[in-house]
Amino acid sequence: MLTRTPSTTTLDEERWRAVVNRDRAYEGKFVLAVHTTGIFCRPGCPARTPKRENISFFDTTADALRAGFRPCKRCRPLGTSISEDHARMVESAIRAMEQSESRLTLEALAAHVGMSPWHFQRIFRQQTGLTPAQYQRSLRSSRIRDELQAAPTVTEAMNNAGYGSSSQFYAATEGELGMRPSSYRAGGKGERIRYGIVQTWLGSLLVAGTDRGVCSLQMGDSEEEMLERLHETFPNAELIADDPDFARIVADVVSLAEQPSTPSSIPVDAKGTAFQHRVWNALRRIPAGTTWTYSELAEQIGSPRSVRAVAKACADNPVPLLVPCHRVIGKNGSLTGYRYGVERKRDLLDRERDPVTT
Repeated sequence: MLTRTPSTTTLDEERWRAVVNRDRAYEGKFVLAVHTTGIFCRPGCPARTPKRENISFFDTTADALRAGFRPCKRCRPLGTSISEDHARMVESAIRAMEQSESRLTLEALAAHVGMSPWHFQRIFRQQTGLTPAQYQRSLRSSRIRDELQAAPTVTEAMNNAGYGSSSQFYAATEGELGMRPSSYRAGGKGERIRYGIVQTWLGSLLVAGTDRGVCSLQMGDSEEEMLERLHETFPNAELIADDPDFARIVADVVSLAEQPSTPSSIPVDAKGTAFQHRVWNALRRIPAGTTWTYSELAEQIGSPRSVRAVAKACADNPVPLLVPCHRVIGKNGSLTGYRYGVERKRDLLDRERDPVTT
């Protein structure tokens, strides 16, 4: 017969903090049982927080049931959680957006998942970091990139991507692509991308940007290899080295490299798919000096089954440091892979955790 799981004072204190904060990251890791009501709940239960002396912690729902407690009807610890329900609703809405050839209104998306428009927008943003309108713009941005590369003309690419008119297309894509559609199609032809290479404690650092923000950030030991990668990404753009007006952005990035725990306001012009932007937005919410696993990151964006896709989006991040993919680790606590080396990843995390003595 299983009894209440013994735990150390430290573990109990950690669990109690999770209950007080209604921290849903702890769901599935334990349940709390309230002796005065005879029920047990998830850590993130929205009900009024019970008194500390009236609760016990159990590792599993089975343990709580064996001890004679009943499941809470509000947070439903035996079924799917509210956050899991929300994640499924958001995934369903995203599938609807991806399958639709035209833009879906907020009202239509909310009706699709059975929510009010206000509630749906709040939940969608909570799960993805974007509003439904922002997500659809990002999704359309990824579509137009594919079409501009594949379609024989810009006009055909416009029609295939679902733009209703040429004026709407050109007004929208300037912001979505960071360059004119014809320039993007031609590998950046006609665009001016400024860059600088500096030496830091991380090694050589290449910072490149459009007028809208940093579009490429690389670390390495070979300046030639970094320049070659920049040319491969923007083969037909005009690359301008050591522009005095861009020097301030480079200096700001160097300062961030020196103190990676400092909040950054450096503008970013990272191009990616809608899914990648969901991952990158979540990465920027990870507090300095802390880490999430790839599984936790997948849960944060509302796609708990997309761990591999999340890892790939981290690997494809074009602006590390500004989008801190080094704060994601393996499920077993290992640092796993990092494009610029596990040692740099370890050093960045150490510097965030101990910025004074590191």
